[in-house]
Amino acid sequence: MNLSRIIERHAQFTPDRVALHCEGEDITYPQLWQRIRVATAVLSAHGVRAGDRVAWLGLNDPAMLVLLFALARLGAMLLPLNYRLAAAEHAAILAHAEARMLVHDADHREQARALADARAMDLLASTGLDGEPAGADDAAEAGEAGEDASAVLLVYTSGTSGQPKGAVHTQAGLLWNCINATHAQDLSAGDHVLTILPLFHVGGLCIQTLPTLHAGGCVTLHRRFAPGPWLADVAARRPDLSVMVPATLRAVIEHPDFAATDLSSLRLIVAGSSVVPHSLIAAFHARGVPVGQVYGATETGPVSIYLRRQDAMAVPGAAGKAGLHVAVRLVDDAGNDVAPGAVGEIWIRAPNLMQAYWRDAHNPSFAGGWFRSGDLARQDADGYYWVVGRSRDMIISGGENIYPAEIENLLLAHADIAEAAVLGQPDARWGEVAVAIIVCRPGVVLDAAAVMALLEGRIARYKLPRRILFREDLPKTALGKVQKAQLLDWVRQD
Repeated sequence: MNLSRIIERHAQFTPDRVALHCEGEDITYPQLWQRIRVATAVLSAHGVRAGDRVAWLGLNDPAMLVLLFALARLGAMLLPLNYRLAAAEHAAILAHAEARMLVHDADHREQARALADARAMDLLASTGLDGEPAGADDAAEAGEAGEDASAVLLVYTSGTSGQPKGAVHTQAGLLWNCINATHAQDLSAGDHVLTILPLFHVGGLCIQTLPTLHAGGCVTLHRRFAPGPWLADVAARRPDLSVMVPATLRAVIEHPDFAATDLSSLRLIVAGSSVVPHSLIAAFHARGVPVGQVYGATETGPVSIYLRRQDAMAVPGAAGKAGLHVAVRLVDDAGNDVAPGAVGEIWIRAPNLMQAYWRDAHNPSFAGGWFRSGDLARQDADGYYWVVGRSRDMIISGGENIYPAEIENLLLAHADIAEAAVLGQPDARWGEVAVAIIVCRPGVVLDAAAVMALLEGRIARYKLPRRILFREDLPKTALGKVQKAQLLDWVRQD
């Protein structure tokens, strides 16, 4: 069945229920369905056909969700662009995806116009999706070209190293992801989620936003994240759930209103994107709000391994257990399953995995139905997975494996340290040595000796960083992942 039909069905079952709330506007399920029908006609009038790629450049906006469902009806694909990228990066993605049209919001009008002119693409303002072209009724009711197997979403990886790759997701894959997400978070039609992560990533779009619409619940959508408005809406609108990443968790905790804000409506905060420092989890747990986790990647939809509410406080920091419809392996360099308790690379097979990489069908990261994540984890005796870092981030010093996340968590537990990243630097004697990059809290001055004193006796001596460097901030992606490739270039130049 076409992905858009979930909105039509909820419009029939619950015609008074609000599907989306954004900047003071409520959009009911019937209103959302009508906007999808009109947008289908608009896109059809512009010549969009099955298989076409239509890009979106803008902040979080109900129009982007309308565009996704309308493209699903046509059997076409949504290509969400990271608005934080440079124009040259946008141009490269549009060229690689061979996009047919670019839809933009008001904030990105000039940038979108320049991109469209350079590629001779069709250009459409987001408000144009609400237009009524000639023959709109006929076009809106025309037979749907999109099916379960139709590609509907083309999401490019953040490109923290190397060139970004486009993950192709089908309509069926998104629905299966909704099913896993429903189990991960016990979603129901009565749920209300607060979405603040950017919808151009699967973290913002597919962990809660689409699954909540699939369940028939309500999504409050913030155009972009700011800690003050998040806290204000938690107090005023009383959401049940929200997805956060370490950077947003930290911003909320450090906001002056955090201690006084009533958080009691939140039955669960879901954290994702990267290993979450224990100190951030503890701050929410101290307020009575469980912090669960969702592990996954752009390629996995992303809901693959998750820590549910009933487990969140018992095993804080664990990634969780394999999802309801997910197979997970931990594999060594030779492709063999590792021994119980040992560290291995996470391999995932599930119906919510991407179909393939766009124009890269033979990429070795996706072979034999398994996605080879590049992330390293161990599984404990109770079945919980614990992510220890990226395989490319693992440091091999004198033949011993060092996992940066272990050192980073110790550093971040200290009140004087705001951010920390650990990476490997080539060394003639040891092969590699650990280097720690520290961001101190405002007004705090630390030196290398003070940082080393925090670690002495708490980890093996071979794990201790050989260099301690200080920066005012760390380079990050839009989802708050530290860009270690950039840091390594900086370390080499220092």
